[in-house]
Amino acid sequence: LLDRIRAGYSLPSAQHFAVDREIEGYRARPDFLDRTFRRGERYLYYIVGELEKRGMPLELALLPVVESAFNPVAYSRSRASGLWQFIPSTGKHYGLQQNWWIDERRDVIRATDAALNYLQYLNRYFNGDWYLAIAAYNGGEGTVSRAVERNAAQGRPTDFFSLDLKAETRDYVPKLLAISRIVGDPTAYGLQFAAIPNRSYFDVVDPGRQINLGEAAVLAGITRDDIFALNPAFNRMTTPPEGPH
Repeated sequence: LLDRIRAGYSLPSAQHFAVDREIEGYRARPDFLDRTFRRGERYLYYIVGELEKRGMPLELALLPVVESAFNPVAYSRSRASGLWQFIPSTGKHYGLQQNWWIDERRDVIRATDAALNYLQYLNRYFNGDWYLAIAAYNGGEGTVSRAVERNAAQGRPTDFFSLDLKAETRDYVPKLLAISRIVGDPTAYGLQFAAIPNRSYFDVVDPGRQINLGEAAVLAGITRDDIFALNPAFNRMTTPPEGPH
């Protein structure tokens, strides 16, 4: 699967000290990368397929490394949740249910669809500039567009690396470019990743009724850990009475 991702790289290359710095940061934490990609094995095939359907750069499949380390129940201080780290308001804007029964910001399929919709919108908003779009995914389109306008008014370059942004957003694009470069050629950085099969890890089954997740694990012949990792949106031990199941 990593070979398939590499073959779909299409972001413009960038030689910048910020990317080199982030590469060294990842190289210093090989255990973190190993754990992250082992978790990501559950989700990457699906994400890659959805990106391919839309003709989007496959480097974006690695964005959850930066966002959540592929932890589907990751939760931030800003109340962002899930693989793609949607805050509540953006999640609602993109149709992700959040109630007593379910938080679709953690739903692998629904949140992936919402994240790719958002990234495509941002790419159009910034006239096809993926670096600005990715930065805006983290910092918001208003923040990034205002930084572009400030530079333009001062006669300065308006590319991502020339903008004055908050540290988190300023580091966000270099982090993605760094992990993309490492995945592109791990041995060049003294790293290696376990092979991830180029096949679906999960299938979608609708039992047609409310079901206990423990019961679903038994019926599927998988562990409770796997059933929870693949169905992290459910806030209770059962699916909602009216669905989705």
